Amino acid sequence: MKQRLLTEFGQGASLRRQDYTQAAKRALQDALWHNSINLAELFGLEKEAMLIDVEVGVQQPDRLDKDALKDIFPYGQVTINAVKGGLDVPRPNGNPTVIASVAINVSLDLEPAQ
Repeated sequence: MKQRLLTEFGQGASLRRQDYTQAAKRALQDALWHNSINLAELFGLEKEAMLIDVEVGVQQPDRLDKDALKDIFPYGQVTINAVKGGLDVPRPNGNPTVIASVAINVSLDLEPAQ
């Protein structure tokens, strides 16, 4: 049975290029780079057993390269879901600063407690 054990949040920006994927990568790094997630080992499982569900919020979710975002994760079974969110912050020259928000849920397939 899939059991969520951890949720991490992050935020990232693309200041000038309006690159939604780059903003999302920075948000993922913000969430991940402060942690060492050892959940699988605590349950006697391999790291590849981790089920990683990622929600990415940007104003134009169709412009995300989901495969590029998956490449950030060194292990685990990653699913990326892009939704409308984040912010496009107007700039004087007309090109907005893009801000992405992410939530990363880490789960394991565990037997129910007896």
